[in-house]
Amino acid sequence: MKAVTKLNTRLERVESAELQLEEKLMSVDRVTKVVKGGRRLRFRALMVVGDGNGHVGVGLAKATGVPEAIRKAGAVGRKRLIHVPVVDETIPHETLAKYGASVVLLKPAAQGRGMIASNTVRAVLELAGIRNVISKSLGSQNRINVARATILALRALTLAEEVASERGAQVPSTEASDATE
Repeated sequence: MKAVTKLNTRLERVESAELQLEEKLMSVDRVTKVVKGGRRLRFRALMVVGDGNGHVGVGLAKATGVPEAIRKAGAVGRKRLIHVPVVDETIPHETLAKYGASVVLLKPAAQGRGMIASNTVRAVLELAGIRNVISKSLGSQNRINVARATILALRALTLAEEVASERGAQVPSTEASDATE
Protein backbone atom coordinates (compact mmCIF):
# COMPACT_ATOMS: atom_id res chain seq x y z
CA MET A 1 0.00 0.00 0.00
CA LYS A 2 1.31 3.42 -0.95
CA ALA A 3 1.28 6.11 1.72
CA VAL A 4 -0.96 9.15 1.24
CA THR A 5 1.17 12.29 1.34
CA LYS A 6 -1.41 14.88 0.34
CA LEU A 7 -5.02 15.02 -0.71
CA ASN A 8 -6.15 17.15 -3.62
CA THR A 9 -9.74 17.30 -2.40
CA ARG A 10 -10.91 20.58 -0.96
CA LEU A 11 -11.28 20.53 2.80
CA GLU A 12 -14.94 20.93 3.76
CA ARG A 13 -15.42 23.45 6.52
CA VAL A 14 -17.06 22.09 9.67
CA GLU A 15 -18.87 24.61 11.86
CA SER A 16 -17.35 24.34 15.34
CA ALA A 17 -19.99 26.55 16.99
CA GLU A 18 -22.62 23.78 16.84
CA LEU A 19 -20.36 21.06 18.31
CA GLN A 20 -19.52 20.17 21.91
CA LEU A 21 -15.74 20.21 21.53
CA GLU A 22 -13.12 18.84 23.90
CA GLU A 23 -9.51 20.01 23.83
CA LYS A 24 -6.42 18.01 24.67
CA LEU A 25 -3.04 19.69 25.04
CA MET A 26 -0.34 17.49 23.50
CA SER A 27 2.77 19.58 24.14
CA VAL A 28 4.08 23.00 25.03
CA ASP A 29 7.62 23.72 23.87
CA ARG A 30 9.94 26.65 24.42
CA VAL A 31 11.31 27.80 21.08
CA THR A 32 13.83 30.53 20.37
CA LYS A 33 14.68 32.63 17.36
CA VAL A 34 18.15 34.13 17.25
CA VAL A 35 18.10 37.74 16.12
CA LYS A 36 20.70 40.52 16.04
CA GLY A 37 19.93 41.60 19.61
CA GLY A 38 19.98 38.10 21.09
CA ARG A 39 17.46 35.29 21.47
CA ARG A 40 13.72 35.82 21.11
CA LEU A 41 11.88 33.38 23.38
CA ARG A 42 8.39 32.09 22.50
CA PHE A 43 6.19 29.12 23.35
CA ARG A 44 4.67 26.66 20.88
CA ALA A 45 1.55 24.64 21.77
CA LEU A 46 0.14 21.57 20.01
CA MET A 47 -3.56 21.01 20.68
CA VAL A 48 -6.03 18.34 19.52
CA VAL A 49 -9.70 19.38 19.35
CA GLY A 50 -12.65 17.02 18.79
CA ASP A 51 -16.20 16.13 19.73
CA GLY A 52 -15.79 12.34 20.06
CA ASN A 53 -18.42 11.92 17.34
CA GLY A 54 -16.57 12.06 14.03
CA HIS A 55 -15.00 15.54 14.12
CA VAL A 56 -11.37 16.25 14.99
CA GLY A 57 -8.72 18.90 14.31
CA VAL A 58 -5.11 19.62 15.22
CA GLY A 59 -3.85 23.12 16.00
CA LEU A 60 -0.33 24.45 16.36
CA ALA A 61 0.43 28.01 17.45
CA LYS A 62 3.17 30.16 18.92
CA ALA A 63 2.99 33.08 21.34
CA THR A 64 5.12 34.91 23.88
CA GLY A 65 3.18 33.37 26.78
CA VAL A 66 2.03 29.80 27.45
CA PRO A 67 -1.70 30.59 27.99
CA GLU A 68 -1.86 32.63 24.80
CA ALA A 69 -0.14 29.85 22.79
CA ILE A 70 -2.64 27.30 24.15
CA ARG A 71 -5.61 29.54 23.33
CA LYS A 72 -4.34 30.19 19.81
CA ALA A 73 -3.65 26.48 19.18
CA GLY A 74 -7.21 25.64 20.26
CA ALA A 75 -8.60 28.25 17.88
CA VAL A 76 -6.52 26.87 15.00
CA GLY A 77 -7.69 23.33 15.83
CA ARG A 78 -11.36 24.44 15.78
CA LYS A 79 -10.80 26.16 12.45
CA ARG A 80 -9.26 23.03 10.88
CA LEU A 81 -11.87 20.48 11.95
CA ILE A 82 -12.42 17.52 9.64
CA HIS A 83 -15.22 14.96 9.42
CA VAL A 84 -14.13 11.35 10.01
CA PRO A 85 -16.24 8.38 8.83
CA VAL A 86 -16.71 6.12 11.87
CA VAL A 87 -18.26 2.65 11.44
CA ASP A 88 -19.03 0.69 14.65
CA GLU A 89 -16.46 2.74 16.62
CA THR A 90 -13.69 1.88 14.14
CA ILE A 91 -12.49 3.05 10.73
CA PRO A 92 -13.97 1.70 7.47
CA HIS A 93 -10.68 0.46 5.97
CA GLU A 94 -6.90 0.36 6.38
CA THR A 95 -4.94 3.50 5.53
CA LEU A 96 -1.33 4.66 5.48
CA ALA A 97 -0.30 8.32 5.54
CA LYS A 98 2.99 10.17 5.55
CA TYR A 99 3.70 13.70 6.73
CA GLY A 100 7.33 14.80 6.72
CA ALA A 101 9.34 11.80 7.93
CA SER A 102 6.45 10.43 10.03
CA VAL A 103 4.35 7.57 8.69
CA VAL A 104 1.12 6.40 10.39
CA LEU A 105 -0.63 3.11 9.61
CA LEU A 106 -4.25 2.71 10.78
CA LYS A 107 -6.14 -0.60 10.63
CA PRO A 108 -9.74 -1.28 11.68
CA ALA A 109 -10.18 -3.57 14.69
CA ALA A 110 -13.01 -5.78 15.92
CA GLN A 111 -15.55 -4.47 18.44
CA GLY A 112 -14.08 -4.54 21.96
CA ARG A 113 -10.48 -4.84 20.78
CA GLY A 114 -9.61 -1.39 22.05
CA MET A 115 -7.05 1.08 20.78
CA ILE A 116 -3.46 0.08 20.15
CA ALA A 117 -1.71 3.37 19.37
CA SER A 118 0.98 5.79 20.48
CA ASN A 119 0.04 8.72 22.73
CA THR A 120 -0.19 11.23 19.89
CA VAL A 121 -2.21 8.97 17.57
CA ARG A 122 -4.39 7.89 20.52
CA ALA A 123 -5.29 11.51 21.39
CA VAL A 124 -6.36 12.28 17.81
CA LEU A 125 -8.37 9.05 17.42
CA GLU A 126 -10.11 9.32 20.83
CA LEU A 127 -11.29 12.86 20.13
CA ALA A 128 -12.51 11.68 16.71
CA GLY A 129 -14.70 9.03 18.40
CA ILE A 130 -12.75 5.98 17.25
CA ARG A 131 -12.49 3.32 20.00
CA ASN A 132 -11.25 0.17 18.20
CA VAL A 133 -8.21 0.53 15.97
CA ILE A 134 -4.72 -0.84 15.54
CA SER A 135 -2.05 1.66 14.55
CA LYS A 136 1.67 1.76 14.00
CA SER A 137 3.80 4.87 13.97
CA LEU A 138 6.77 4.50 11.63
CA GLY A 139 9.64 6.85 10.86
CA SER A 140 10.03 10.03 12.86
CA GLN A 141 8.32 10.25 16.26
CA ASN A 142 8.00 14.05 16.11
CA ARG A 143 4.62 14.80 17.75
CA ILE A 144 3.60 17.49 15.30
CA ASN A 145 4.31 15.37 12.23
CA VAL A 146 2.69 12.26 13.76
CA ALA A 147 -0.48 14.25 14.59
CA ARG A 148 -0.63 15.72 11.08
CA ALA A 149 0.00 12.30 9.51
CA THR A 150 -2.88 10.89 11.57
CA ILE A 151 -5.18 13.68 10.38
CA LEU A 152 -4.07 13.00 6.80
CA ALA A 153 -4.84 9.28 7.25
CA LEU A 154 -8.31 10.10 8.65
CA ARG A 155 -9.00 12.49 5.74
CA ALA A 156 -8.15 9.70 3.29
CA LEU A 157 -10.90 7.43 4.69
CA THR A 158 -14.03 6.89 2.60
CA LEU A 159 -17.19 4.87 3.15
CA ALA A 160 -18.14 2.08 0.74
CA GLU A 161 -21.40 3.89 -0.06
CA GLU A 162 -19.52 7.06 -1.12
CA VAL A 163 -17.21 5.12 -3.46
CA ALA A 164 -20.14 3.17 -4.94
CA SER A 165 -22.13 6.34 -5.61
CA GLU A 166 -19.12 7.92 -7.38
CA ARG A 167 -18.74 4.84 -9.57
CA GLY A 168 -22.47 4.45 -10.18
CA ALA A 169 -22.52 1.00 -8.60
CA GLN A 170 -24.42 -0.54 -5.71
CA VAL A 171 -22.96 -1.73 -2.44
CA PRO A 172 -23.77 -5.40 -1.83
CA SER A 173 -25.62 -5.72 1.47
CA THR A 174 -23.99 -7.88 4.12
CA GLU A 175 -27.35 -9.23 5.34
CA ALA A 176 -28.07 -10.97 2.01
CA SER A 177 -24.67 -12.69 2.01
CA ASP A 178 -25.13 -13.81 5.64
CA ALA A 179 -28.49 -15.42 4.82
CA THR A 180 -27.03 -17.59 2.03
CA GLU A 181 -24.36 -19.13 4.25
